[in-house]
This record gives sequence, structure tokens and C-alpha cells, in this order.
Amino acid sequence: MEEKYPVLKGAEPYYAEGGKEGVLVSHGFTGSTQSMRPLAEALAEAGYTVCLPRLKGHGTHYEDMERTSRHDWIESVEEGYRWLKERCGTIYMAGLSMGGTLTLYMAERHPDIRAIALINAAIDMPALKEVGGPEEIRFLEAIGSDIKKPDVTELAYEKTPVKSVKEILALMEEVRADLGKISCPALLLVSDEDHVVPPGNSDIIGEGLSSEAIEKVQLKNSYHVATLDNDKGKIIENVLRFFKEYS
Repeated sequence: MEEKYPVLKGAEPYYAEGGKEGVLVSHGFTGSTQSMRPLAEALAEAGYTVCLPRLKGHGTHYEDMERTSRHDWIESVEEGYRWLKERCGTIYMAGLSMGGTLTLYMAERHPDIRAIALINAAIDMPALKEVGGPEEIRFLEAIGSDIKKPDVTELAYEKTPVKSVKEILALMEEVRADLGKISCPALLLVSDEDHVVPPGNSDIIGEGLSSEAIEKVQLKNSYHVATLDNDKGKIIENVLRFFKEYS
């Protein structure tokens, strides 16, 4: 799928070559790399080799997104995984929202992923199931930029393609069915108040995993895009600590 629109400033992929431990970082649905850039840069600063890919159809225009499928988004992170595999002996993964769904997908298929960090990961979004088909309505209002901190904006689409909603629903269903395949340590970072992904998603994930080490951190002062919100520092601190613990 060739994208028709140029990449927005701030939505470019991010790569940093560091040590022999690598971290694959994924942004979320309708968002861009901008939401995960602070975490990616902090990981690089701590000495990790970091890959934060721009998911296909994201960070350009919502019409590009409409023409992609979940298989394109999966391929974007698989490509990042291969890039890290060439450079690192150990790989961790972190993701926000659908980036968390993709993190779970990768952990289900790549048992060598050492540990995962999920930030408001999506596995069950009942509101999206109510959306009609793309033949009834083509675009919905935006779901991006759910941030408590004033004057902070997520670089995300102002419209959500209905066709893409069907793709994320299919992805979540597929991932949810295989949660038991994951046995690596998992850190779940969850906002108390989230207007996009119901906080109960973390309970569904926690109960479904086979991991012996599951830790949950409550984010009391942030909404959905917590990586750009008041708890940004808390997320960075906990992800760094968790990955170091399981290195």
C-alpha cells in the first residue's frame, strides 16, 4: 500500500543505536510516533537500542489509514523487530493503546521477547462494536489527544476511518484469544480515568496472561495518552526499572 500523503512533522519513525539490549516501541491507533517519543528517547539515553516505527497509514492523513489493514500495522512492528534482531541479543517491547495490543501480538508470536510494558493497552472496546459499517458512515470524530495536562496535544488524526475501526476490532479479538501464550514478565500501566480505552482492559489482560511476573502501576493523574500527560515521568521511571529488573 503506497501512502498518498507526506509524513507529518513529528510523526517520523525514531531509531537509536545503543547497546545489545533493544526495545521495540509502538504508538497507537490514529496516533503517531510523537506520543511515544519521550519514552523512546529516555530508553535510548539509558543505553538501549531503540526502534519506534511509524505504523503504516499513520502520521500522514486519515485517508491513508483508511487504506491500510491490521496486517499492515503488524508488518510495521515486525519490520522494527527484525531491525532490532540484527543488532541485539535481547529485545523488550512497550506500547500505548493499540501499540499495547501490538505488543501483546508480538509477545504471542516471539517468545524471545524478554519483557513487555503496556500503557493503557486495548483488548476490549465495547463502544467501537456499536459502530456501523463503512457503507453507512465513512469517518467518525477523532479519538486522539485524550490528555489531562493543559496545552498538550497529541499528533493524531482529526477523523477516524470506520474501515479502520473494523480492523482494530479484529486485531483485538485475535490477540485476546491467544493471551495465554504469553509468559514473559508484563508491566501494566493504567490510567484511572481513560476516555478511550476502559481501564478494565488491564484486568482482562492480566487475567489472560500466563506470565508469573505481572505488575500493575496506577496512573492517577493522566488520561489515555499518558505518555504525554502528567504521569509521563512515572511511566519512564517504571519502564526503565522493570526492563532492568528482567535483563
